[in-house]
Amino acid sequence: MSLADKLQDKKVLVTGITGFVGEALLHRMIGDLPGTTVVAIIRPKGSLTGAMRMAQLLKKDIFKPFYGEGTPYADAEALTAARIEVVEGDLSDVPALPNDLDIVVHCAGDVSFDPPIHEAFTTNVLGTKSLLERIDESRQGTDRSIHYVHISTAYTAGRRRGAIPEASVDHTADWRVEAEAGMAMKSRIEEQSRSAPMLAKFRKAAEKVHRRAGHLTAAADTERRRTEWVAKRLVDTGTERARSLGWTDCYTFTKALGERVVEEFAAKFPTSIVRPAIIESALVSPHPGWIEGFKMAEPLILAYGRGELPEFPASPDATIDIIPVDHVVGAICAVMATEPELSKPEYYHIGSGARNPLTFHQVYAEIHAYFSKHPFDLGERGAVRLPVWKFPGGDSVETMLRYGERAHKLADAVITRVPRGERTRKYARELDVQKRRIDFLRRYLDLYAEYAHAELNFIDDNVLALHNALEGDDQVKFACDTSVVDWQYYLQDVHCPSVTESMRRLDVVRKKRNKGLAETAGKLKQLTGPVDGDGEIIAAFDMDGTLLSSNVIETYLWMRLPELDGPQRAGEIGQMLRRLPKLISAERKDRGAFLRTIYRRYAGADLEELNRIVDEILAEHVLERLSGAAVRRIREHRAAGHKTILITGAVRPLTRPLEPLFDEIVAAELSVDDRGRCTGYLSGPPLVGESRAAWIKHRARQGNIDLSKSFAYADSHSDLPMLTTVGNPVAVSPDVSLYRAARAGRWQIVDWKTPTTSSRLELPGVQRSGGLAR
Repeated sequence: MSLADKLQDKKVLVTGITGFVGEALLHRMIGDLPGTTVVAIIRPKGSLTGAMRMAQLLKKDIFKPFYGEGTPYADAEALTAARIEVVEGDLSDVPALPNDLDIVVHCAGDVSFDPPIHEAFTTNVLGTKSLLERIDESRQGTDRSIHYVHISTAYTAGRRRGAIPEASVDHTADWRVEAEAGMAMKSRIEEQSRSAPMLAKFRKAAEKVHRRAGHLTAAADTERRRTEWVAKRLVDTGTERARSLGWTDCYTFTKALGERVVEEFAAKFPTSIVRPAIIESALVSPHPGWIEGFKMAEPLILAYGRGELPEFPASPDATIDIIPVDHVVGAICAVMATEPELSKPEYYHIGSGARNPLTFHQVYAEIHAYFSKHPFDLGERGAVRLPVWKFPGGDSVETMLRYGERAHKLADAVITRVPRGERTRKYARELDVQKRRIDFLRRYLDLYAEYAHAELNFIDDNVLALHNALEGDDQVKFACDTSVVDWQYYLQDVHCPSVTESMRRLDVVRKKRNKGLAETAGKLKQLTGPVDGDGEIIAAFDMDGTLLSSNVIETYLWMRLPELDGPQRAGEIGQMLRRLPKLISAERKDRGAFLRTIYRRYAGADLEELNRIVDEILAEHVLERLSGAAVRRIREHRAAGHKTILITGAVRPLTRPLEPLFDEIVAAELSVDDRGRCTGYLSGPPLVGESRAAWIKHRARQGNIDLSKSFAYADSHSDLPMLTTVGNPVAVSPDVSLYRAARAGRWQIVDWKTPTTSSRLELPGVQRSGGLAR
């Protein structure tokens, strides 16, 4: 009798139907088991109901041959009405189930190898328990016998070696005790993260990076660091608890405990436990290479093809137990048609290692051969140079990785302290790429090292017996004998082409985008004026480092030196040079305090005399230092009807030459006494860091200003709050920290160069100009 006959008129509940295995199982049941009805538990997601998610699922290409002209079903809705029932729910709160179920296939679960410990227990252990309780409820008062098929993993065997039988895993872990402890870890680690020592640690690290931008920016980063620490600790705790008990990771640990829950319920209804090994793309059905998302091997294959996986910590002759997803689904369908005895669960290993072993060296050789024939194209740099693996062992790979991490940390510390410039940003970009690669290697090598060293031989006699018992063409439709897989064909002609297809499409898009960026390098978006009825648009500009190549110390000397003779000038410059290290350190800690320190040196100066020096001596020098691109941009904004605003920490006199360019100038105001002489203090706090953002928001509230359409231009990480306030932030010749933030936010980045006729060493006229009385 065929499987279709055995399963005729059966109502089958499937969990996890929107997942990789669940989707493939649904496809097989609709196509090859026409007499079955599928009941799918689907949780709502956002605004989508469970029914809407099922409708989306059926619109995928693999399901289209089942409805439409020439098929029994006119459309997807007709197919759903005839073959599928949707029950909205989730494993965390399993809904009431139909009371006429014949089979339950539990595919849902947390399949991440490194989930937070509480999430793994919620899904893989407690979710399984809730489902089993609901199944038991659904059969109360009836004599129905529901066959429960539990999809687990072969790696519930843990860190054992040798032959692994198709039987219950031998361990003494109590799932109730472990689940209670695992669920409690969330609140414990949250509480620990909020202790004074931990909060101080997060705050100091955040302030080290963001103190110049402001306290609120540092506070936001402090909380980000805290939540990331909590997430990492929850993952690490799960991993360490699993390994302390003999499992590879939290995933296999909780799946093994989930099996214990299933075994307790086996006295109530017939039970089968199916344990696939590493599930990869389809060999034949739905079509060769079909895969949904990235599984275990795909990130490593892509990294190798891009030349980013120099080695792998595996023994070359160790077996990697890969199984195509259609073989998994074929075995599940065959298991569904069996009739296990009560209290005697049947176990099934679905793998390839027992009869068609594939070694890590074979995998490497086939992938290397594939990319040698079909390399990724890096454009002008040509084809990727593929790494040659020598399999030096896990310790050697770990040493290599640690060296790379230390070298990157040192290089990054240097690059954030060197003078900014195009070359510095180029090095920063290269370091960021290297960091992503190192982080990738660290994560995946830590994650997969246990599997690379596993010496497990999963006995699959029960699955082979299922395959051999299939009649007629069922051995083709529901094939689960992995000895037929030709690994060279599968890896080179099926799997690798499939998993690299999406990346190659992205490469095409990336090349077009990069070409467009190259053609428009330094160009900014076309400006448009405000639409009638819309709010006013502002364009806020920083001055030092953005509009002109200058800094506060430099501009102070511009104003101070003209009124001094030679020895006095040398003395003033000498004093500034001696104080420079302390000034730089102060500027990195608190830009407001740094500005106040500099401006104290104006004590006793005549404010009107400062204005005269700027007008008669410095104006031409300031204008010569202006970037031509910056001036053009300001004029473009004014032509578009935007309000141009200069926001600077420089003192007001220095902005006088720029007044014709701006509608409004906000600068540091020097306080004067009743004689008009500077006191050495400011009349109000300087607008730096978050103060600039606050000023812009206040101005927007006062007037009809649309910040979402407004612009801001700045060069320093301290201006991050101002830039994030507007909808069109532009990083101008940014420092490394701002450059990284701009790249992360996909902001416009431009270089506005100082005219070549000006020099940073050039000083304004030094003729005596009346003197600044002290």
